[in-house]
Amino acid sequence: MLDENDFRKQADAALESLKQSLITAEESADLEVEDQSGALHISFEDGSRFVISPNAPVRQIWISALATSFKLDWSDASQVFVLQKTGEELKPLVSRLINQQLGEEAVTLA
Repeated sequence: MLDENDFRKQADAALESLKQSLITAEESADLEVEDQSGALHISFEDGSRFVISPNAPVRQIWISALATSFKLDWSDASQVFVLQKTGEELKPLVSRLINQQLGEEAVTLA
């Protein structure tokens, strides 16, 4: 498990990279991304919102989306945050959730 400083570095880097990908995705999909105190808020035209935030005490990135909470752990093997239940990495998981929300394959985050 990462110590708190390493977690913060990895989480900050992962969320900044995700934010940049989401900003690019805003051009082609009906969504808006905001960075609010280190948490990413993704808003949709229908009023729905996803929140992606670091949770330092448990060393996870949490995603609140589609009335569900997704908790991603750091993977030393692949050097990314991963949803253990499915093996999905952060960006592919967020892409899938956004596309489910939009009802179309509008977003692929790289």
